Amino acid sequence: MILPIVAYGDPVLKRKAKEIQKDYPKLDTLIENMWESMYNAHGVGLAAPQVGLSIRLFVIDASPFAEDDDLIENEETELKDFKRVFINPVIIEENGDAWDFNEGCLSIPDVREDVFRQPNIKIEYYDQNFEKQTEELSGLAARVVQHEYDHIEGILFTDKLSSLKRKLIKGKLNNITKGKVKVDYRMRFPQLKKRR
Repeated sequence: MILPIVAYGDPVLKRKAKEIQKDYPKLDTLIENMWESMYNAHGVGLAAPQVGLSIRLFVIDASPFAEDDDLIENEETELKDFKRVFINPVIIEENGDAWDFNEGCLSIPDVREDVFRQPNIKIEYYDQNFEKQTEELSGLAARVVQHEYDHIEGILFTDKLSSLKRKLIKGKLNNITKGKVKVDYRMRFPQLKKRR
């Protein structure tokens, strides 16, 4: 089932998400719905807060990046096979010289900005079978994980921009909150309270 993507301005996107247990209700169905919703919106990652659930879960399929001509050969292979479910993840290490890359977000359509992130991470998480995994990732795989991990920490990529850049995109962000944006996937916009 395709779930609506929560739009910028919804409080769930700014909340630190809670860990879940193995017996979380209908977890497999939720994961399948998240995959379907992400693919429907042409995304490479989707975090549970983006479908309105403040839990520590995200899915990633970075294979679309494998077609990028600028990739080195081993990174292309790594991205082609990079499809994961992350449950209760913890980034235990980030290192390397920060590099910028133009990022976007399904919750913030039509806004793309350069964001600096460190190139290497070590992460512990539970997979879809609730088996513990530890992985060291680099390059675009690490970046996509960091972006989705930020979501479960209540951080959006726009929070990482300079105050000047945030001022420049403020109008676009306000329009997204008000539902004044055209997308080809289902979205849920925050309910604006009427002023009295």
